[in-house]
Amino acid sequence: MRQHTVPTPYVVGEVHIYTTEVEGELILFDTGPPTAAAMACLKDQVDLDRLRHVFITHCHVDHYGLADYLSRNTSAEIYLPHKDAVKIKHHHKRLQGIEGLLQEMGFDARYVERFRQAVDNAGVFPNFPQRYQVVEETATLERLGLTFVNCPGHSQSDLVYLGGDWAITGDTLLRGIFQAPLLDLDLDTFSGRFDNYGAYCTSLCRMAKLRGRRILPGHRQDVESLDAAILFYVDKLLERAGRIKKYALEDDISAIVRQLFGPARDDLFHVYLKVSEIVFMRDFLDRPHRLREALTHLGLFDGVAEQFKTLTAQ
Repeated sequence: MRQHTVPTPYVVGEVHIYTTEVEGELILFDTGPPTAAAMACLKDQVDLDRLRHVFITHCHVDHYGLADYLSRNTSAEIYLPHKDAVKIKHHHKRLQGIEGLLQEMGFDARYVERFRQAVDNAGVFPNFPQRYQVVEETATLERLGLTFVNCPGHSQSDLVYLGGDWAITGDTLLRGIFQAPLLDLDLDTFSGRFDNYGAYCTSLCRMAKLRGRRILPGHRQDVESLDAAILFYVDKLLERAGRIKKYALEDDISAIVRQLFGPARDDLFHVYLKVSEIVFMRDFLDRPHRLREALTHLGLFDGVAEQFKTLTAQ
């Protein structure tokens, strides 16, 4: 397995993509963002003429931004997670659903319109690949001796790819980074909000399959310890949930954002990230037993027991 570090123009910094070869078939995991610098890096470090397969961990711009370019300029097959294929098929319907959620949370029509314009103008959604297969519906991974674990939480579609002694985790496991749990429409029902918190608790239990493997993340340094990465994330979750606990009875999420971060916030996408985080923390405060059960399953609850008890009185 070879790691390639690709520059991005985003706050998260550089992104890692990976290549390996199975029985002479060159495989790429993630692509980097749709920028000239990322494209030059990809061309310099990966033999695109030999590329056969491109597997995407999740369709956020820094991870799949060049998927369309590769679908048009190489003979490689592109494989996207099922939920991301749904996003592509129902792109406008999904955005309308997110706008409706924001309105329900107290944001006025002006903010929602500005949010849509920011999304459209900021390159948040690069060109979708015209040619792709769905990971969960193909037999290619099995033929190559690879598998995946579905670990939603950062998004609805996060996949972790497994092979040999390694696991390519995208943004599912990152060292020293609190992954933003993004507010989204439920793509199973297209009715109401995706339960990001509940999905994350389920994913924690699935991560037990990653123990003993070399974790290859999407950003920063390699993750040396699965347990340490999970405990870091949970520690940040508890810390930030404590900040918003006093707003537990406040229905207007927009008002909470103003109280926590001030009334003047020009970066609309940053506000969206904060709204997503607040909703996630409130879900935790409503159902703390879900996180406790997941951590107990992993044998990690004792590491946060006192902090958990203080915050939830459980």
